[in-house]
Amino acid sequence: MIPEFLIEMLRKQYGEELSKKIIEGYEEERKVTLRVNTIKTNSSEIEKVLEENNIKYKKISWYSEGYIIENVRENEIKNLDIYKNGEIYLQSLSSMLPPIILEPKENTDILDMTAAPGGKTTEIATLVGNRARITAIEMNKIRAQKLKYNIEKQGATCVYVMEQDARKLNDFFSFDNVLLDAPCSGSGTININDTKLEKTFTEQLIKKSKKSQNELLKKAIKVLKKGSEMVYSTCSILQEENENIIENVLKENKVEIVDIDFKGIEDIPKLPTRIEGTLCVAPTKDYEGFFVAKLKKI
Repeated sequence: MIPEFLIEMLRKQYGEELSKKIIEGYEEERKVTLRVNTIKTNSSEIEKVLEENNIKYKKISWYSEGYIIENVRENEIKNLDIYKNGEIYLQSLSSMLPPIILEPKENTDILDMTAAPGGKTTEIATLVGNRARITAIEMNKIRAQKLKYNIEKQGATCVYVMEQDARKLNDFFSFDNVLLDAPCSGSGTININDTKLEKTFTEQLIKKSKKSQNELLKKAIKVLKKGSEMVYSTCSILQEENENIIENVLKENKVEIVDIDFKGIEDIPKLPTRIEGTLCVAPTKDYEGFFVAKLKKI
């Protein structure tokens, strides 16, 4: 059951018709999606393995390493050697977007602020061909272990893990790019079959998320070099956790919006956003609900 207060929030923000579509998106059984780990292999090798195992797939237009699996579930993929060897990574399409939008470059210093379990961190490593200095931060001990495991499994040797609260990161640090995939309510990834949903998805959770989002974003801007760019993302579709958080920092005139635009963006299902140039992905059978904004430090 979707909590009544969330339905009301969606109606207030998106109107009756769009809210209905969002709820229909929650009800869809999302397909398995994965990306190829180009540190270890390439797309044609992976396609060969999928075809040999009678696994049907569809490529996505905006990322040559991203795939939608048409006819099997996660367990069948996890049984394959390509999964066990870290040649592929099971990741939602929406969460593949922030590293692509970040456009990281080789030989630069990159910060991933809340990095576990490591999907985006290791994706950044593939985008720079394992040739950058990536700092991945995770404050939770168990999640940090999972992060280290995935980094090692994916062969992302350019990543250094810091086990600490990113909000307390020393201001002495300075980065060419920052990815802040902020902790959030998860309003874009609601599982309506979750029997505990009304207990776990609460107004208190949104309030707590907003507080840490504001603090993390301010820290991200502090450690970002002047003239450099960062990405703020959440798996929420609520303005409270997205546009409102971004507007708070825009008021301080320390950052400006960089329009998000890339080849294939027109194929992504979108929800309207209050800030021009930002992206809000609608929940569908292929995508999770997700918000992304790109910022440049003035």
